[in-house]
Amino acid sequence: MFVLNGKPLALGRAFTTEDGRQFPANWLRLATPEERAAVGITEAPSEPSYDQRFYWGPNNPKDHTQLVEQWIATIKQTAGTLLAPTDWYITRQVETGLQAPQSVLDRRSAIRTLSNEKEAFLAATETTDELVNYVTSPTFHAWEEPTL
Repeated sequence: MFVLNGKPLALGRAFTTEDGRQFPANWLRLATPEERAAVGITEAPSEPSYDQRFYWGPNNPKDHTQLVEQWIATIKQTAGTLLAPTDWYITRQVETGLQAPQSVLDRRSAIRTLSNEKEAFLAATETTDELVNYVTSPTFHAWEEPTL
């Protein structure tokens, strides 16, 4: 990160110095360290990045128990959304006795099984880092049974 008079400068944006000199958007990228220093621009280390869904700041995780509850609620919501389009089959079956197609029943069962597995895995995590690794993995986002 580049700094001029205590203010950060964004790469790819034009800027004006306090004495009115204007610099084009590409100047920071093209200027040598000596040219930047002559203008009074210094380079400061950038703050480490972190995922705000899980951390308050670098190396400052949010409460693990609350994160588990939050992500389990997300799993339940996703499962409910996936089940909703076939709910009418179940309502029809209860009201009229007309059996829902087996493929629908199988898919609904698979969704509930995957939901339960995801919830159990989250509940078994002991650290925020462990939770992050799972929630950001393809396994967490997959709602199809793996094909063999």
